[in-house]
Amino acid sequence: MATVGGIREVEGSENSVGIDGLARFAVDEHNKKENALLEFKKVVNVKEQVVAGTVYYITLEVTDGGVTKVYEAKVWVKPWMNFKELQEFKLIGDASSSDSA
Repeated sequence: MATVGGIREVEGSENSVGIDGLARFAVDEHNKKENALLEFKKVVNVKEQVVAGTVYYITLEVTDGGVTKVYEAKVWVKPWMNFKELQEFKLIGDASSSDSA
């Protein structure tokens, strides 16, 4: 059971179609806001926080000019309101250095 306000790991989320969709949404929103051309590659890890809705912290890989980079996206979802918002999208590092993070 999720604790309200607590952040927890979401097991098996790397293979979830719903999480994959949120990750793609995050990359698309970032690209629109920053006029960037990042391409979604895969979800690496997911955490969630139950608030008024759910905040997902999605670690994902993207390709930027042929270089694979790792970002963390923070997406707030309130399904009963059909609401989805990218709150944060930040570079963590190159994919080759993500194993030690």
